[in-house]
Amino acid sequence: MKIESITLHHLRMPLAAPFETSFGREVERECVIISLNADGLTGYGECVATRDPGYNYETTGTALHILKDFIAPLILGRDVINAADFRQRVSRIRGHHLAKAGVEMALWDLLGKRDQKSLREMLGGTREKVEVGVSVGLQESPEVLVRTVRDYVEQGYARVKIKIKPGRDVGDASAVRRAFPNLRLQVDANSAFTLESAQSLKPLDDLNLLLIEQPLFEDDIWDHRKLQEQFRTPICLDESIVSARHARYALEMNACRIINIKAGRVGGLSQALEIHNMCRAQGIPVWCGGMLETGVGRASNLALASLPGFVLPGDISASDRYYHRDITNEKFSLNADSTIDVPRGVGLGVTIDEDALKTFSLARLELKTN
Repeated sequence: MKIESITLHHLRMPLAAPFETSFGREVERECVIISLNADGLTGYGECVATRDPGYNYETTGTALHILKDFIAPLILGRDVINAADFRQRVSRIRGHHLAKAGVEMALWDLLGKRDQKSLREMLGGTREKVEVGVSVGLQESPEVLVRTVRDYVEQGYARVKIKIKPGRDVGDASAVRRAFPNLRLQVDANSAFTLESAQSLKPLDDLNLLLIEQPLFEDDIWDHRKLQEQFRTPICLDESIVSARHARYALEMNACRIINIKAGRVGGLSQALEIHNMCRAQGIPVWCGGMLETGVGRASNLALASLPGFVLPGDISASDRYYHRDITNEKFSLNADSTIDVPRGVGLGVTIDEDALKTFSLARLELKTN
């Protein structure tokens, strides 16, 4: 499809509740919504970079720069055939996976609308609804954490992930486990520990956790291999897996027993699909991570999580978990069995609430062919 124009929407949206991890506290979220226009159709994508370089080095500022000055010139006025063609066109841009992934998502949406297929169909998804969980940020105390978890359990979430950091780790997890002996529970350190300080996490092995997510440095695979040898609980890698190649390294090293797949982190849905296929062939469970997405990114995550290798609940959650008002007309709700329905419409299966998009907009930039 010949890309006739690209529009970048820089948004700032208030969160329904503050979200705190080992690298900071958010009360509002920034992102970039990307729209591609071709043949009278518009495809939407979400670049999940936020304001600060906490999760990785990308921010909304760097993403806007890369999108405007480097990616747009490679596709504007060009006939972009598919995701593989797009990846080839941007292959000389080092890194900046979140920016690339946002454009690739919009391309998938555009192609789905052209071919009258849902993203689930195009990716090869097999489920009409997917199991989901909720991610709970750091709270004021273990007591407040338990109350927060209880609220989500009462809402119907059957799997809970809690954030941890040094000094707020075993105690928090133990408090939740005592209150909920049968809850599917996992913890996420977001790279807050070293190989040495992670020794304090050994008591987690007695809490029957699903996994311990990314305890060590965001670029580390080797020390995770050493740590996994010391734990019965599966180590799950997130930040360290930035491509299918890194996933292969981790599997060959036995650095983890589970991989979290985020399409943004690995450069797009096509890369996420490649990692899924690799892990499935080797019997390694995967699950879909979340980045506080709007309904645009949430729709994409649900389609991705419908693939057969996603055997653990994803951090997708209902729309109202994160936003009182979203930018899509469609809202995603939690079913009684702790699942969310995968969109059935063509492309991403969502439409944009233009008024909400304008309300949350910090800036809008339209790029056209000359």
